[in-house]
Amino acid sequence: MGLTVKLFFVIGTVLIAYTISKLCETPPVPKLEDTWWGPRDPSKEDTSIRPFKIQVSDGVLQDLQHRLSNARALTPPLEGVQHQYGINTKLLKNIIDYWRTKYNWREREKFLNQFPQYTISVQGLRLHYIHVKPTNPGKVKVLPLLLLHGWPGSVREFYDLIPLLTKPVSGRDFVFEVIVPSLPGYGFSEAAVKPGLGPIEMAVVFKNLMNRLGFEKYYIQGGDWGALIVQHMATLYPDRILGVHSNMCFVNSALSNLKLILGSFYPPLIVDKKEHESKIYPLSTFFSKMMLEMGYMHIQATKPDTVGVGLNDSPVGLAAYILEKFITWTNEEWKNLDDGGLTKKFTYADLLDNVMIYWITESITTSVRLYSESFNKAQMSSGVDKIPITIPSACARFPNELALQPTIILKEKYRNLVHITDFEDGGHFAAFELPKVLADDIFTAVVKMRSTPSSQK
Repeated sequence: MGLTVKLFFVIGTVLIAYTISKLCETPPVPKLEDTWWGPRDPSKEDTSIRPFKIQVSDGVLQDLQHRLSNARALTPPLEGVQHQYGINTKLLKNIIDYWRTKYNWREREKFLNQFPQYTISVQGLRLHYIHVKPTNPGKVKVLPLLLLHGWPGSVREFYDLIPLLTKPVSGRDFVFEVIVPSLPGYGFSEAAVKPGLGPIEMAVVFKNLMNRLGFEKYYIQGGDWGALIVQHMATLYPDRILGVHSNMCFVNSALSNLKLILGSFYPPLIVDKKEHESKIYPLSTFFSKMMLEMGYMHIQATKPDTVGVGLNDSPVGLAAYILEKFITWTNEEWKNLDDGGLTKKFTYADLLDNVMIYWITESITTSVRLYSESFNKAQMSSGVDKIPITIPSACARFPNELALQPTIILKEKYRNLVHITDFEDGGHFAAFELPKVLADDIFTAVVKMRSTPSSQK
């Protein structure tokens, strides 16, 4: 019996050691092709850079007004319910009335056209981007910075951030030149016509975009999908990326998940009590929150085209679907407020600008397809999540973000984490919600990145 127990112990130890070694094993960097995603013949593709302006026809606006004015009556909310069942239709009615009677698209169109915009074909997709250079930088060094948004956002999230990043400030020896693209299938950027354009493939697209614009080395920043795409860019192209800043740093590997589970037995192994223990543990509370907020993700990852039909046909439905996220993702406690807390950080005009970008471009279906292209075997078997980032990195953690991860887990992926900030306020849409706070953190991070010995500056 003693020999049997020893044998099982040895076999168990070997299996555990083997499993841990496999979890810690770094896979090779995948070789990704420059896939042609567009609908046209590559030999006939116009590859020139074209100036772009948002110009919506009167017919589109008249159709929108008709749909808003003739929408069905909204179903009343249950008694005593705010936004626990989704957006409260009393609030939604107020927003739709504002949209129909006070929101002036022609004024907002001028606002949205305030920055230079262009389109360029990359891998068969005509991509839209904002490109702002600093005025009168003088002797200050100008650093290129790629900014990437996510869903259900758009380039509109960055409009208050862009001037802060591109304006020289006394005492600072650098300023940014920013490139702000619409993701493929979002807003004014063309969508893929074949399956397979996920975040990893988008990393290739944006590397090629920056190359087409003449940038060999540059900094990158992102939130939501943008955070994942810049993470992949930093992983795949360390020779091109000078530094990566993210307001949604996230590690999703078997080893990181194992650490989180082990931490549930004794949290100090993983997270400082003063840091984020209450945001992560107990895991049952964390997963309950995720269950409440992630129903949309399962729908969009499995049936994006079906949900897209209704959203693309009804502006009221589209606004409800998007604005709900700006309530609970900015602060989950706002779901208990009658007004959803929206005007604490935004104006109705700001929020409707973002909704309008989806409406006028009819891009809601193509935007939500990104979920289907992400949660699949091809993306998860690539091994990219297990490859460490070695370039200088920075993470901005906002307390109301959907998911926060401890530093010990972030360092599993971000091996050269030179800057990490924990803020007392802010949520998922940091660039839109707190542009000055985010801009200051980006500048602070890049100062540290430039002073890092491994930085190529």
